[in-house]
Amino acid sequence: MNKFICEDYNEMSRVVADLVIEQVKSKHNSVICFPSGESPAGMFKNLVTDAHEGKVDFSKCYFVGLDEWVGMGKDDEGSCTNFLYEHFFTPARIDPARIMLFDARAADLDASCKAMDDFIKLRGPLDMMLVGIGMNGHIGLNEPGTSFNLYSHHSPLAPLTVSVGQKYFKQQTPLHEGITLGLKYLREAKIPILIAAGARKADIVAKALQGEVTNQVPASIFQTLPQSCVILDEGAAQGLVY
Repeated sequence: MNKFICEDYNEMSRVVADLVIEQVKSKHNSVICFPSGESPAGMFKNLVTDAHEGKVDFSKCYFVGLDEWVGMGKDDEGSCTNFLYEHFFTPARIDPARIMLFDARAADLDASCKAMDDFIKLRGPLDMMLVGIGMNGHIGLNEPGTSFNLYSHHSPLAPLTVSVGQKYFKQQTPLHEGITLGLKYLREAKIPILIAAGARKADIVAKALQGEVTNQVPASIFQTLPQSCVILDEGAAQGLVY
């Protein structure tokens, strides 16, 4: 596990964007998993600007979405899909044929998981898998207690995730279940990357990176991934002991 401590969120966003660009330049048809949310927003802003300025060409890449709230899709403001389109896919002019996202509105969620797994199996393994960390240590929507050995799956959301997740919506929104890439994809990804920013993440970051490796703190899997990168700002890193 390689750790990078950045001065602030803006520097962290630039560092992560540069790693993505380096990956795309080294392999033009890279398969990259992106999350939604506050943590990667700055990275997306940089990548869109860089694409418009001709510093990177995403036209041959494939992009996979990390997760989604069950029952939501592209047109639902606050959904992961909506976020990815608004902040990256649309402004970066990514060909929809090169995007694979969960169909979280599907009547058969297991079939939606299989479609995702088949897409990655055909083109993978993931060259780069970027994730954030939840306040309970979750990765994507792999909640505490989730096995490290799952591929795509769907499961109930933890109460804390439901509570924190409300920040993405303009009004109180029922959230019950999530569909997500499993933690086994992190184990198989060529470059797994964890990003976190802000002092509010300091305690869970320290627990994940320097505490017990346990599926009760899903992000602790990063301690077992020698090929991984952890990129933090000073606020998120302040709980680490050196």
